[in-house]
Amino acid sequence: MKQSNATQQTVVERTVAQRVSAASNVHAAYIGLDVHKASISVAIAEARRQAPEFRGEIPNEPAAIDKLVRQLSQRFDGQPLLFSYEAGPCGYGAYHQIQASGHDCEVVAPTLIPQRAGDRIKTDRRDAKMLARLSRSGELTPVWVPTPEQEAVRDLTRAREDMKAAELRARQRLNAFLLRHSKIYPGKSKWIPAHFRWLETVRFDTPVQQVVLQEYVDNVKDAQRRVAGLEKQMRAVLPNWSLSPVVGSSSSSRRGPPSSAWARPRRWRMPLE
Repeated sequence: MKQSNATQQTVVERTVAQRVSAASNVHAAYIGLDVHKASISVAIAEARRQAPEFRGEIPNEPAAIDKLVRQLSQRFDGQPLLFSYEAGPCGYGAYHQIQASGHDCEVVAPTLIPQRAGDRIKTDRRDAKMLARLSRSGELTPVWVPTPEQEAVRDLTRAREDMKAAELRARQRLNAFLLRHSKIYPGKSKWIPAHFRWLETVRFDTPVQQVVLQEYVDNVKDAQRRVAGLEKQMRAVLPNWSLSPVVGSSSSSRRGPPSSAWARPRRWRMPLE
């Protein structure tokens, strides 16, 4: 049997009220943070139904965040607080600092934040108050936050992917240079010792072009060394990494590059879900 619109609305309102009531029993206040590179806008929604208040703006610095946490902790007599901010380029430093202070913090998915119809004007003040209000009503969706160890390994895999892309670009530039001058490699496989030996035999009519060839070749070899060095570090980290079971057996092989699963946060979250 279908519910009437009035009945459905009543159920929704009751559900929201239950979430607010349950949340109020856990945290004394809900702090919305609109985080930017140089500043953080702060808004506070107390456990009651009153409108969130905008507290102001602080520098995005550890000392300023620590001062904010201490002041709010004193204001609410040391009761638990919940801080919320959107996932973005500023990372998880604020999250780890707030968690270490003894309060709760969540990093939320920006694409899953409920939006009011017609609410298209975005300011730091509005965003902070919106985060505080939605956090109080339990309408925010947190994302998985890696530990400092997991973040360090992810940075390592990202660096490897960046260096791999640089290697690909270096190869493309060398290939294009040789093709422009009709220098065609007769073998089947490139970037193996036989190919590099052939490159050593390539000669140009002018010394300047010979210098250019050597620069392109050296660039490819340098990129290969960087990729190999990062892959060596990845294999060294793997045995003691907390999420090593997520990585396939191909990553632990001494031959071939580590699995691309290293760079997929979704694969990392699997043992945590």
